[in-house]
Amino acid sequence: MKHLHQRIRDDIEARIMSGEWPPGHRIPFEHELMAEYGCSRMTVNKVLSTLAANGLITRRRRAGSVVAQPSNQQAVLQIQDFAREAARAGTEYRFKILRRSIEPIDAAAAQRTGMRVGTKMLSLSTLHVMDDVPQAFEQRLINLATVPEADTEPFKDDPPGTWLLRRVPWTDAEHIVRAVNADGTLARRLQIQTGAACLVLERRTWQAGAFVTEARITYPGDRHQLVGRFSPVA
Repeated sequence: MKHLHQRIRDDIEARIMSGEWPPGHRIPFEHELMAEYGCSRMTVNKVLSTLAANGLITRRRRAGSVVAQPSNQQAVLQIQDFAREAARAGTEYRFKILRRSIEPIDAAAAQRTGMRVGTKMLSLSTLHVMDDVPQAFEQRLINLATVPEADTEPFKDDPPGTWLLRRVPWTDAEHIVRAVNADGTLARRLQIQTGAACLVLERRTWQAGAFVTEARITYPGDRHQLVGRFSPVA
């Protein structure tokens, strides 16, 4: 059984990582958390101190705590929101859905996602552009059994990743980072030289054991760096 301080921390982290509490959102005051969880001020203070040390919240004397603004570097273990990052950086952002279809997954995708071969999923290819410069090419699968409303979503206002962050909380995520050299098609999409080095971030998320989505996002290698923050395992 989890200790109370761990349960409170998990609850707050879940709200932050799902996007329910976006950057700048005020965390409940200590007395509010004490009342909600029936715990001592020491327990609440321990939770908030840990969250602050991990960079998830910013504590302000007398003003309380707020969800921290992400740094300019992309943290590998966080879920990226292109639209929010562009707004924070003051850049003009747009996206274009290059391809959309509902397809049965093959054996390789089934192994990655834990789903059965032939399961039909929504397949999307998206180009992310900031200040008229392509920043990333995204290939995504969405499990329609978990997110059925994605079937009819036009994705006119928000790119698929942002739309999912705002609507589907996730409980588990897996990230894999690898390097590739751009082929001709990818080079044209990202406006880089054929053979140029690229970073590929593969991300899969689940909600209470149910697969939600897989995204394979390719970045020009000279425009991005991926940063992870880790703690030692007890």
